[in-house]
Amino acid sequence: MPSQDLAPVHFDDVAAAHADPAFPRFHPRPAQGWINDPNGVSHINGRYHVFFQYNPDSARHHRIAWGHLSSADLVRWEEHPVALRPQDGGPDEYGCWTGVVTDDGGVPTAAYSGVRGDGGHSQVVIARGSQDLVHWEQTGHVAATMPTDGQVTAVRDPFIFRFNGKRYAMQGAGLANGHAALLLYTVEDMSDWKYQGIWLTSENPVAAEFTPAEIWECPQLVQVPDSSGDSGAGDSGTVHSGTWLMMFSLWLSGDAHEHANGVGHLVGSLTEDPETGLPVFTPRGGGKSDLGRDFYAPQIVALEDRALLWGWANEGPGRDGRRGRSQDEIDAAGWAGVLTFPRELSVVGGALAVSPAPETAAYRGAQTASQTGGAVVLPPFAEALVTAAAAGSADAAGTGGDTAVELLLVGEGSRQTVFSGTIAPGEELRVFVDASLVEVYRAGSVATTLRAYPAAGEQWQLRLPSRATAEVWELEQPSAQG
Repeated sequence: MPSQDLAPVHFDDVAAAHADPAFPRFHPRPAQGWINDPNGVSHINGRYHVFFQYNPDSARHHRIAWGHLSSADLVRWEEHPVALRPQDGGPDEYGCWTGVVTDDGGVPTAAYSGVRGDGGHSQVVIARGSQDLVHWEQTGHVAATMPTDGQVTAVRDPFIFRFNGKRYAMQGAGLANGHAALLLYTVEDMSDWKYQGIWLTSENPVAAEFTPAEIWECPQLVQVPDSSGDSGAGDSGTVHSGTWLMMFSLWLSGDAHEHANGVGHLVGSLTEDPETGLPVFTPRGGGKSDLGRDFYAPQIVALEDRALLWGWANEGPGRDGRRGRSQDEIDAAGWAGVLTFPRELSVVGGALAVSPAPETAAYRGAQTASQTGGAVVLPPFAEALVTAAAAGSADAAGTGGDTAVELLLVGEGSRQTVFSGTIAPGEELRVFVDASLVEVYRAGSVATTLRAYPAAGEQWQLRLPSRATAEVWELEQPSAQG
């Protein structure tokens, strides 16, 4: 592996120097190039690492490599050199696609989809990393090939999980009958995965309802904290060891980065088959994992006491009445794609709950509004906490059916609605605006991820129902001393 020390780039410096007003300042990414799926999300040797699909040469999806960011605290991020690159003549010649990073006997190890050529089937390729995950050795070793199963027509995106002291892996797949599937592998040796067959398909009634697709992309399987009263021993509200969560990106033919089906999840149990010894996942419910049209290909890392997710928000031509960017505008800007804030996952009342990682509170700077109602102006980089008065309170009296919260871009002679949603008595919404990326979190529910591009002279504005008020802070980078 290379021995030279390649100094990381601090994202604060990248964002502060960027000329594009739509470029995010608090969601780290390289200054130029295309990014998509987060990959290799891990916490190793005291640092969080987020890799991602990356074309450093243009703002278009082509010849994908792995970029690399890391942080000790989820707040201050450093950009490292490109981690994995397509190898001429290798199994990843056409791209180093989605995968994971795991600690394999003390050695950071990447397992990812490699493709030899356009339209070719992917294989699981292994690369080994240095202890700081900055340097990687790509030998082109293939740990799993396309299964010789006539039902399987497409396969991609390996994910590793552990259950009952054993290591397993799965890949998303598409079947000849048009259904999506998961393929299961046993992984006693990271360099040689053993195919165990089709594990779950979208023909399952619960999966058919909540995660319909032709291919399940970017499959995840993790345990998340569960405070549901019926998830295990203990009284209602007790935190239990965890519930198993599956998450899929729901691919349909012709998606072309539009991904109309978005991302879905299943909540269920994992047991061991007494005859085969293999795990069995039994879904009991599910839903959408994000309510926005600009969220896809998330990856989750399950840590000892929390589960964290990052997702991809792409540039686009404008969706649901929002102003977008043309390909010419994206090319001129020289960059495309943003990763969301890290999100903390839990199960509450049997349903998935998503909240921003508590560390994001470190970005709160000067407060610009306090208990303000009506039309509230937001800075271009802002957090707003919207609260509706509890039912029966004096503040809630006489408000009738006034329940809508709207986030708008407003200028002289222009107005577009970026987000609109109801708010119930006693409910809270947290709204983050980072230049062109909007994230809205509803307590006890999933988030909404949106892209929107302010034109010259436009400002962000919240419009609140009469029983709701907002606290607003300008987002600021914390000092190095915290």
